[in-house]
Order: sequence, then C-alpha cells, then structure tokens
Amino acid sequence: MKTDLVNKINQSTAHRKSRVYLSNYIIRHEELLNEFISIAFDIQNENHVKAFWSLEFVCEKKLKLFTPYLDLFCEVLPKIKDDSAVRPATKICMFLAKSNHRKNGISLSQEQEHHLIEALIDRLIQDEKVASKVYAMKALFVLGKKYDWVHEELKTIIEQDYSNHTAAYQAATRNLLKKLNK
Repeated sequence: MKTDLVNKINQSTAHRKSRVYLSNYIIRHEELLNEFISIAFDIQNENHVKAFWSLEFVCEKKLKLFTPYLDLFCEVLPKIKDDSAVRPATKICMFLAKSNHRKNGISLSQEQEHHLIEALIDRLIQDEKVASKVYAMKALFVLGKKYDWVHEELKTIIEQDYSNHTAAYQAATRNLLKKLNK
C-alpha cells in the first residue's frame, strides 16, 4: 500500500508550482523527511527524480533539515545518473558549499567537503547538461576558497572545455574565469 507521501510524490510534476508545493508539505511535516529522503536517495525508485526536484526547494528554504543526511548524500551523489536528478543534486551541493562558507551556516566535515569536490569535478568532466555544470562550477569555486588546488583544477577544466560548449556555458565560465584570475 502506498503512503500519502508516496502518492504526493507520484502526483508531482516538473512544474515549479508542484515542486514548491511538495517541498512546503515536507517542511510542514518534518516527520516525513526520513521517508522522503529515502525515496530521493533510492536511485532504483521510480519516484527518486521527482523527490529530488522538491528536495532542492527543501534545501533552499531549510538547509539545516538536510544536515543529518549529509553523509548519505555524499555516498549517493556520484551514483546519480538521471539528468533530471543530477541538476537538483548539484544545486544542493551549491547550497551546501555556500552555507559551509558562511559564519552561521552549516558545517561540512573535511571528508564531506572532499566527497563533494570529487563528485562535482566528475560532473564537470562528464557529459552533463549546462545547468548541472554551472552549479558544480559555482560550488567548486566556493569550496576552492578553502582548498587552493580546487581553483587550479576548476580553471584547467573550464578552460579546456570552453570551446566545446554552448553560449550559456561560455557566459558562465567567462564570469568564473574572471574571478579565478584575480
């Protein structure tokens, strides 16, 4: 028998309104977060992508709710293959990196930072969609403020890749290269 949460995820769509509705439902019913995360992180589950769509908004609004699941997220991150789940997953990485860099943000362990860096670099060198690569670049830029070698690696990857991508990707990399060359 399907739970109410599974039905809500099943009925959700890629439309922003639907994703926001589901994320607000999860935030209002924190007791469902465990089940929700289990669905999102189970890449064999038919609803895992839909759960990730709304998990992005949960993390954007209340990232601290996500902190008990960071180790699990680091484990699952490199295994995510569906483009529709990769984009929100890399955006969550960006939220984590930015929050980790703030004084009153969440704190990632060194091991978690290294897992994120490794997974994000892999996303950059793989054949991913532009949005995923841009979120990966932004997250790596922030993480590189703590680990110098990350900026060097990021610069090398995006300079090599520059001409092989769309105008949107090139615009994003131009901005980032300016910051990296300062």
